[in-house]
Amino acid sequence: MSELLHISEIFSSIQGEGTLAGRRQVFIRLTGCNLDCAYCDTELEKTATCRVETKPGSGVFNHLPQPLSLETVLGILKEWLTALPGAHHSVSITGGEPLLSADILSAWLPEIRKLLPIHLETNGTMHVELAQVIRHIDFISMDMKLPSTAECSEYLWEKHRTFLQASIRHNVSVKIIVGNDTTDDEIQQVCDIIAAVDHATPLFLQPVSLPDGGVAISAIHVLHLQGVAASRLPDVRVIPQMHIMLGAI
Repeated sequence: MSELLHISEIFSSIQGEGTLAGRRQVFIRLTGCNLDCAYCDTELEKTATCRVETKPGSGVFNHLPQPLSLETVLGILKEWLTALPGAHHSVSITGGEPLLSADILSAWLPEIRKLLPIHLETNGTMHVELAQVIRHIDFISMDMKLPSTAECSEYLWEKHRTFLQASIRHNVSVKIIVGNDTTDDEIQQVCDIIAAVDHATPLFLQPVSLPDGGVAISAIHVLHLQGVAASRLPDVRVIPQMHIMLGAI
């Protein structure tokens, strides 16, 4: 019997970021994070209940008592896949920082993966924990935190480099959140890390999102930053958060 896990919410939506942008996924959002990024608007604390959509994509939620069992989560997934056959591309394990629960996920992911491929969304700082689960993961979306936007107190470049090295053979892509204060030097630092590991790794520039669905960076500046990165790397893309623009969860 697998251990129980605190989950913030389970819902069905469109992936709005990175390589799988536009794909429909089941999102399993875990609680807790080891960072404190300035732009984060996600509820990270453990709660007494987990929000679960009554039907996939309905936006209507039930609340299940915490923590949840693997059997409960598998039951939800099987019900949704039966209700909407072929609609979902994969399961996104997101947070917070999911790798804080790597010990439990090492038991959960092989069973979930029997139903759908696994997409891990991570802040790219916990390479030791990644090693516990990486064989069960099909896609990795890794953040690199820029001082100009994340404002994290900890200097993270070397952690990001080590994490990318550990991820490189597992369909990894890198995402950075960019704003009007993002500098060329920050972009060059990201490019240095990617180029040293595998210069073909896709890099996504994601403008800081505003509550009204707009972005907190001018088109001129984001195009400039894309040009800086594209002079160093072959696959650089700009994608705002599509799910926010759609008004989806």
